[in-house]
Amino acid sequence: MIYLTMFLTFFRIGLFTFGGGYAMLPLIQQAVLQNGWLEETQLINFIAVSESTPGPFAVNIATYIGSCMGGVFGSVCATLGVAMPSFIVILIVARCYLRFRSSKIVAGCMSGLKPAVVGLIAAALLTVGKTVFFVDGVSTAVLGTPIFWLSLLLCAAAAVMAFKKVHPILIILISAAVGIGMGYLFL
Repeated sequence: MIYLTMFLTFFRIGLFTFGGGYAMLPLIQQAVLQNGWLEETQLINFIAVSESTPGPFAVNIATYIGSCMGGVFGSVCATLGVAMPSFIVILIVARCYLRFRSSKIVAGCMSGLKPAVVGLIAAALLTVGKTVFFVDGVSTAVLGTPIFWLSLLLCAAAAVMAFKKVHPILIILISAAVGIGMGYLFL
């Protein structure tokens, strides 16, 4: 039964989320916590790992959750669930594209989805930030910790490197090295 539940849950997430893995994150988080598949800290830790592994974010996280809950077959069910809606939609869009490519309704729909995707990504950013920086609840005490300021500095440095078009793999490697160093110094 867990396999069917995972497949259907991730199928629904894949079907109703536009904008990629980050836009899926609030739905994935809600489903995972509601079903008791992982604790919030486990989910946050894997978000970091899935960003540094090859492949699409949503597929990586679905595979991981499926593996944790149901082994190899669970990972297959969750991965197929999250990937199949996109595959089906792309097949339908490719079939109908020539007929509807100049439709004002389709263009309006895509235009309306853009702000919703940005909002979902912002919600994911706030949720992850709250879990990472405010583990014991929101308080100003976190402002006095060196980890907070070093993490903020690392985030700003990564943003500057991204705007300067530094290769993403180099940004990930630098971030990982600084994170490991911070872990040895402060944890």
